[in-house]
Amino acid sequence: MKILMVNGSPKRGNTRAALEEMGKIFTELGAEYEIVDLGAQPVNDCIACGKCAQLKKCAIGGDVVNELIEKAKGADGFVFGTPVYYAHPSARVLAVLDRAFYAGKYAFAFKPAAAISSLRRAGSCATMDVMNKYFTISEMSIVSSSYWNQVFRPSEGERDAEGAQTMRNLARNMVWLIACIQAGREKGIGLPNSERGNQTNFNR
Repeated sequence: MKILMVNGSPKRGNTRAALEEMGKIFTELGAEYEIVDLGAQPVNDCIACGKCAQLKKCAIGGDVVNELIEKAKGADGFVFGTPVYYAHPSARVLAVLDRAFYAGKYAFAFKPAAAISSLRRAGSCATMDVMNKYFTISEMSIVSSSYWNQVFRPSEGERDAEGAQTMRNLARNMVWLIACIQAGREKGIGLPNSERGNQTNFNR
């Protein structure tokens, strides 16, 4: 069982601290995990070139997106973390997820995912709404916790005990759901067959 986590902050601060809190539980429960830091290097947004349909990867190189798609292929579940600066996810994580899910949706589909936010005060609800939409359009199961998937300044000495608890419970729920999926696979329960091809034309 391997869980891929993404730190959508340019820094190794609050968001990464929340992911590391989850990592402790993953290790305790025998699950492997990896944290991918998006870092502070420039990240291109999607240019809608459409070349990914043939390439099965993003046509734009030189940043973390195609690396993330490759890692996603071998992952059983995902946690995407973002700081909240202006009441929504960071532009960095949105640019990466736009391209990664558009070009590599096949690597994420039907796997469990969770989004978490780290923040000073407000904006978590809008942030979670935006992040969860990547999962719902990709036929993924959204993992929940005992409270909203948010934490307040875990790396700045202002210990958010409830937020840390929420992260730990989220990690436990992630491992449980992946284990259930794996048990079902062992019993011969395969993936659903999704229909494709129909697209409503709203301009008619």
